[in-house]
Amino acid sequence: MPLIASNMIGERLRLEPLHERHIAGLDAACAESADGLATIWRYLLDCRVYRDKGMAGLVRELLARQAGGTDMPFAMVDRQLECPVGVTRFMEMDLAHGVVEIGTWIGLAYQREGRNPESKRLMLRHAFCVLRAMRVQFKIDTRNVQSLQAVERMGAVREGVIRNHAIMADGSVRSSALYSILAEDWPAVDSRLARLLRHHVAA
Repeated sequence: MPLIASNMIGERLRLEPLHERHIAGLDAACAESADGLATIWRYLLDCRVYRDKGMAGLVRELLARQAGGTDMPFAMVDRQLECPVGVTRFMEMDLAHGVVEIGTWIGLAYQREGRNPESKRLMLRHAFCVLRAMRVQFKIDTRNVQSLQAVERMGAVREGVIRNHAIMADGSVRSSALYSILAEDWPAVDSRLARLLRHHVAA
């Protein structure tokens, strides 16, 4: 049985349980440039579904995974603009063992303004304080330098590399860096994210 999700509200973002009503806004926010060079999808495992079925197909795939109990997806809604700018989700959920993974994608125009650290803070708080997880993990393409730096800034621990982890939509082979945050790490990570968010407010 899928878990029932509820809104999580921050200063910039409202995380709403993903719904088909978010499709049009996400399609606009996360679209590639006509030549495909400006894209958020290059290093993401969701790229294959997005390229094959579009945003509508991807959202429906995530909702199907939610129904299967493995994922809990949220639309990241900008509170000032009142439009969805990306998706974050719990995935590969194994609550019997206290383990969840977080995956996130945000439209190019909405990055570097504090939305990503705020979404991570909201999701991590929910994972440790509501779901009672003992471990939250992240898997990131080793070529995705921006995402690697972002997860390291918040204090996640790099555990190693899963070599030749997946074949991407463009045929390239992805190796994934594995990071984790444990329940006992959460207070320090929360403080680091709070400092990052204060910096974005002051900038």
